[in-house]
This record gives sequence, structure tokens and C-alpha cells, in this order.
Amino acid sequence: MNFKQLTYFIAVAEELHFGRAAERLDMAQPPLSRQIKLLEESLGVVLINRCRNATSLTQAGERLLDRAQSIMEQLNDTRLEVKRLGQGAEGRLRVGFVGSATFGILPNILKSYRAAYPDVNLSLIPMNNAKLHRALVAREIDVAFTRPALADSEISARTLTEEDLIVAVPDTLDTGGRSVDLAALEKPNYILYPEFPRPSYADLVLQCCEAQGLDTSRRVWTMDIQTALSLVAIGEGICVVPASLGTAQRNGVRFRPIRTPLGVTTLALNARIDAQGVHVCNFKRIAQLVARKTS
Repeated sequence: MNFKQLTYFIAVAEELHFGRAAERLDMAQPPLSRQIKLLEESLGVVLINRCRNATSLTQAGERLLDRAQSIMEQLNDTRLEVKRLGQGAEGRLRVGFVGSATFGILPNILKSYRAAYPDVNLSLIPMNNAKLHRALVAREIDVAFTRPALADSEISARTLTEEDLIVAVPDTLDTGGRSVDLAALEKPNYILYPEFPRPSYADLVLQCCEAQGLDTSRRVWTMDIQTALSLVAIGEGICVVPASLGTAQRNGVRFRPIRTPLGVTTLALNARIDAQGVHVCNFKRIAQLVARKTS
């Protein structure tokens, strides 16, 4: 018994007429009758009562029709599911990201992707750069938003945005104007993140500060941007952050431009070079479209 024979049998069983079934299948009646006979012989049962004036199903035929219709429905469902998975319309995509990405372009990318592929399950996983690197290499995530791009021969990276560095200061600090002159501050505590592992975004900040001769010897280390901003809010120090954070509202914190520009930070989308699956390709395409629209 094979799928072709089941298709033939279903047509005859539903039509209860060999001529109409043959027409429905776009074939001649004699080969259709032979196929049904071969099916009966292979099963060792009579499936169809053939009378001069009527055709009917035996009990075995009725049971086979019920099972055959169910099998064909499952086959069609499977074909559709596989096709949708192959087109990227269903499935799962694991997205890793640095915390600061949520203040910038990332939410718009996720909204656009969900609108285009609502049946894809998105797993969103916040990590620092080093952990994102390891997770991509280990295939624990599919794409990663990092600051800066990951440097690895197995990973492709595309810069999505470039932002100025600004400073988050306690709202009790008198900055002497709209912008902040970091050199004029009296040895502030620099709140840096993450402390481990390194190198990290913190090293970019330190390099930019050292290039301008700023004294960063008083350092307060933390693990993520949210904790860093909480420390700023209670007056523990200042924190150099990407400009996209300036759109956020945070009690106890003011975001200010730096009078002498300190530098820029980039947000990059990373994926394994050998990750050519349709979900990753679709996500990268939408991310790049959103980035072009917002640039």
C-alpha cells in the first residue's frame, strides 16, 4: 500500500463510481480499477462491493477511507508546515543583545520582524559582548547585537548605527550648562560596565577618556547598564553611555552631551558565517532596512 494507491482509493470511495473517480483523477478507468484491485490483493480484503447498478464500501473499505483521509490530512499539514518553516514563516529565532541596544534601534527591528513573521518564536537573551561571542560560537543563539562588532573569522558583523558618547550624571550635579565639560569635574567616580569579562564596552570608554587626558582613576565597576544608571541616580558617580540612552527617562539621572566630543560607539548585528538559514537571513534583511530608515 502506497500513497498513490490511497489517493486512488479515496477518490473511488468518495465518488462511489469508478468513472467519476477516474475523471476526477484525470486518468482512464481501467488502470484505476487495476490499482484498486492490486490494493485489495495486497491487503487480502475486499474494500469495494462492485455491483452492476451500485458501488459501495465494505466495512474494511469504510475503515480504510477514514484512516486514509486522516493520513492525507496529516500529509498536507506536514507539507504546509515544512514549507512555512523553509520560508521562515514559522520556527524559532534566538536573539542575543547588549542591554543598551534596547534604548536604540533594537525595539524597532523586533517590531518590524514580528509584523512580517508573526508565527516565528523570538527568544530574547540579554548578555554582555563576551558572552554573546561565546554563545554565537557555540550556536546557543542565532544573532547578536553587540558594542562593538565581534572580531572572529567565523562571524560576520554589520554595523547598524553609530552613536556619539554622552554622559549620565546625577540630577543633583551642577554641570554649568547644557553640556558637560568632563575635564572641569573634580575627579568624579566613573561608573563602568561590565567589569568582567574583558575587553568590553568599558574599555572603549576608558580609551576615549585617556585619549583626552581625563583622569579616570576613581572607578566604580558594575555588570550592566541598568545597575550603572541606578548608581548614577543615587549620586555614586557619572557614566559615559551611548547617545540613544538620552531618550530615556530615569529618575535621578540627567543625560547630557559632552562638551568636547569623547568619541562614538557602534551597534553591530553579528551572526555566524555558516548560519545561512532563512530565519537568520530574514532577520538580517529587516534589521538593515530599519537601520537605513533611521539613519
